[in-house]
Amino acid sequence: MQDANQDTQWNDALRKHGIIPQKKEAEVTEDQIVNLIDQAASKHSNGQSNIADLGLDELDLLEDEEDERILLEYRNKRIAEIKALMAKSKFGDVKEISAPEYKEEVNNAGEEVWVVLHLYQHSVPLCKMINHHLNALAKKYPTTKFLKSVATNCIPNYPERHVPTIFIYNNGQMKRQFIGPQEFGGNSVTCDELEWMLSEAGAVKTTLESNPRPKIQDALFSQLGRSNRSDGDNNDW
Repeated sequence: MQDANQDTQWNDALRKHGIIPQKKEAEVTEDQIVNLIDQAASKHSNGQSNIADLGLDELDLLEDEEDERILLEYRNKRIAEIKALMAKSKFGDVKEISAPEYKEEVNNAGEEVWVVLHLYQHSVPLCKMINHHLNALAKKYPTTKFLKSVATNCIPNYPERHVPTIFIYNNGQMKRQFIGPQEFGGNSVTCDELEWMLSEAGAVKTTLESNPRPKIQDALFSQLGRSNRSDGDNNDW
């Protein structure tokens, strides 16, 4: 008798007319399933060559792709940093202010904005020198707000012996003050020395690696400055 599960034209015709039952689907064994999974895994592994089997040209191509990815990440990071810096770089010069402008320009300067305020007198040569240096530093550090004001216009009866005076603020709070010529090393101060002073106060991030002021001179004027401040404490100003 012919096997009803065989694939023959006769059996196909009998199944079509319902004379014999439809052919049963062959059952897939557990071993067959395992073999199918192994074959799929092997095919996937072969699609991704082992790095140890790559030739020099293939390694160079892989390295170039990795370098390109790293460079792209670095480029995007630098672009974000530059955009953030440009957003903060909104100053770049020294602005003259009067007493009524003080609160708005200093106390309301903005969050995390460093403010350098120079109180000066036209008749004091050192003040002119410092204003000249501040003009250069304002261009170099446009994220810091540089201001200047005639001392007696900003603070009535401000003693001339206390100029030049530099006040440094951040978030509306005074962080450092330099009062009188001795604080600046006498009647001569370089732009680098002034930059270093502002950097130590936190107002700018200098590229200078060390204090440009000679140590002997710095120690001498430091003592004089403390002596003068002590004498000044006994006066109204």
